[in-house]
Amino acid sequence: MYLGSYAINMDAKGRLAIPARVRDGLLANCAGKLVVTAHTEERCLLVYPEPQWQELLPQIEALPNINRKASRMQRLLLGYATSLEIDEANGRILLPPTLREYASLEKKLMLVGQGKKLELWSEGNWFAYLDAAGDDDVVPDEVLALSL
Repeated sequence: MYLGSYAINMDAKGRLAIPARVRDGLLANCAGKLVVTAHTEERCLLVYPEPQWQELLPQIEALPNINRKASRMQRLLLGYATSLEIDEANGRILLPPTLREYASLEKKLMLVGQGKKLELWSEGNWFAYLDAAGDDDVVPDEVLALSL
């Protein structure tokens, strides 16, 4: 499980170091092989261990591409999907420019655990997201039944 949030930096070439706690889990679970793609609703990136992505891929490919929203999701998820591998020597990955541009990533980033995957946000977008009220959203019954 990938939990917690981490403030990290990216250099001008798009290299970023994965925090040791997360990196150790990724190296153990997937030999550091990742798939990074666009989030379909937010301007951030989804970071999947390769085995998780391989489980999800048939579901994405099976989306009804005649439906406009499903087709958009498919285009974003598959069109931006990039296989990456953690450089074990220094614990870094290199994000291609297309992914950096999609999520408006610059120097300061937030890596956020989401259980089976991670999200990678620009620090500014992450804090703006947290500050947004979201009161207009309909709360699903599953959330209402959750007791924290």
